[in-house]
Formats: sequence, structure tokens, C-alpha cells
Amino acid sequence: MNGVALIGYGYWGPNLARNLNTHGADRWRYLVDLSEERRKQAATQYPHVQMIDDVNRVLDDSTVSSVIIATPAPTHAPLAKAALDAGKHVFVEKPLTESTAEAVELAELADAKGLVLMVGHVFEYVPAVRMMRQLIADGEVGDILYLHSQRLNSSRIASDTTAYWTLGPHDVSIANYLIGADPAWVKAGGSTYLGTGEEDLTFFTVGYPNGVLAHMHISWLEPMKTRRTTVIGNLRSLVYDDMDADAKLKIFDNGHGRHIDPDAWGAWQYRLQEGQMRVPRLDMIEPLGAEVQDFLNCTLTGERPVTDGWSGVRVVAVLEAVEKSLAAGGAQVDVALPAPNPRAPSSVQDSASAQDTASAQDTASIQNTVE
Repeated sequence: MNGVALIGYGYWGPNLARNLNTHGADRWRYLVDLSEERRKQAATQYPHVQMIDDVNRVLDDSTVSSVIIATPAPTHAPLAKAALDAGKHVFVEKPLTESTAEAVELAELADAKGLVLMVGHVFEYVPAVRMMRQLIADGEVGDILYLHSQRLNSSRIASDTTAYWTLGPHDVSIANYLIGADPAWVKAGGSTYLGTGEEDLTFFTVGYPNGVLAHMHISWLEPMKTRRTTVIGNLRSLVYDDMDADAKLKIFDNGHGRHIDPDAWGAWQYRLQEGQMRVPRLDMIEPLGAEVQDFLNCTLTGERPVTDGWSGVRVVAVLEAVEKSLAAGGAQVDVALPAPNPRAPSSVQDSASAQDTASAQDTASIQNTVE
């Protein structure tokens, strides 16, 4: 009854398969993919798993309680909805959907049915990012002034989507996670240089309550791969550099919050007090493994994952606002979040008990969307 199926074995599917086999091999029943070549390749590594090309077999199998969806983004919404309608817990790779309306529909459906809906915001499982959140919660950073991030590379360029829809979900999810508040507005600028008609470079700023800003630089054109997030507080600042194998997280003391005596000589020259830099010890874990294990655990316990459906809604809403701001020449656009916007009750059952059970819908055949 607690079986799991992986749908999709393309770009990211093999990584999920490896971790699913590590953390839930005894529960893994099916791998679904339209490509016979990919199914044969997977069969050599996971001979205990049934390799099929029909997703409806999974949806109709009562021994399968959970599905992991690693298919192209346009298929996320229909596949996830069909799985939820069939009573399955669902993990969806980022982005959850391509529109806020679809994301809200899935989050509400999962809550109404008391099912786990989780999104693959894997950086929220990175030890450095989790320590940053803890330091912020403990008051070590003081008041957050602003945040900025860079996600740059010159590999695996998609011709049918933008850099911000492909890479942006990571940085938006990190910002939402660290700031701990709903994004309010977006201003974006970008351009296309590769002739695809889709933005391969984007700069956008997200506004949060209390004047906190998060500025993000997303590009497929840079010569060096960069994965960096910086949080500036009035007491300390944090720098997470995923490409730095020796010091992924650095903690800097600073003097932003200290006042200068206005009558002192040279007071007009505002100086920042120099502070120390520390590199904390971090746990050595694979974030994707921790993410998969969290999903599998939540499907058994009913607990709500950190990166639940509503986390996915907030990320999609920001990216949709980026899209609208770009179309409006960089104008400020409000982030369209539903009201009320749930923030993770302790379990999915708690959400279900507070809502009427959604009426069952017939499962449409979506076999041709799996790849």
C-alpha cells in the first residue's frame, strides 16, 4: 500500500532514481517513461522496478500511494492533478506549475484530500542554507536589510523556456525561506541574446515586508558557474557560495547598526566597522537525498514538508510576476498570492480536516505527457 512510482527519467530523473533507490528501494514499484531506450537503461540499474510507459497503470494501482514527477514543466500541473485525484501523495520537481492559478489549485486539492504535495526546492535542504535560516531566527544576523543572489552558467541552455523559469525557482525559494515572509512585488529587466526569443539574462528585485529587498541575477551566458546567495543584516552578513568546496558558508561581523556621534570630528565620513569572518562546520549530506527522504517520511507520517504545495505557489507567483514585469518594460508588479495564503499547518491532515473534501474527478488519460 505504500508503493512509490517515479514518473520521468530524462534530465533530472536519474538523480531522483538514485536517491529513491537509496532511501526507499523496498517501496519503489514503477518507473514510467515514454522512451524505450531510457527504460532499458534504467532497468539495468534497477532490475527490481517495473519499467512501463503508461502512467495510468500507476494511477490505477492501489498499492502505489505516492508518485514523484520529474517530467517537463508543462506536464507538471496535469500529472500532479491526476495523481492527487487518484489519492496519491505527490512530489513535483520545480517549478510546481507554470501559473499561479494552477499551483493554487493543486495546493488546495492536496489540502482538501489530506495528501502530501511537495515541490523540489532542493536548496532548502542544503545544510548551509538551513544554517543561514537558523542564524537569522536566532537573531545572529539582526534585522535583514537585503539579500542578493547570482545563479549563472553557460551550460544546458533551453530553447523553449527562459533562464528565470529554469534557474530562478531555486533563488526565489531560498529568498522566501530565509526571509520568512510572503513576497509582495517584483521589478524585472532582461534580454535575449541567443536568438531563441526567450530571456537568457534576467535581473529582478523582489520586495518583502519591512522594506526587505532580494535582488537576483539569472543568466545562461556567463563564462563561470556561480551559485551564491548573500544576506546583509545590521549585525552580521552571511555568504553562501555553493561552488566553494572549502567554505560554503561564511559569517561576517559588521557595524551597520552602530551610530556615529554627530558632534565627533569627521562624523560626516560614515565608516563601517571591520569585523571578523567565521566559517562554520556543516554536515556533509546530499541535499537531494534529504529531500527525497523527507517526502517518503511525510507520506507515512502525514507531516507537512518544508517545501509543500504553498511553498511552490509562492515561488510560481514570483516568477509569474517577473514575466509580467518584463512584458511591461520593467514596471513594478504585485505578486498575486491568494488570500488567505496558508503557511504550513503541522500536518496535511490538519488542513484536510479544516476543508470540505473535494469531489472526485475522473482521471483523464495523460499518457502522452510523460517523458
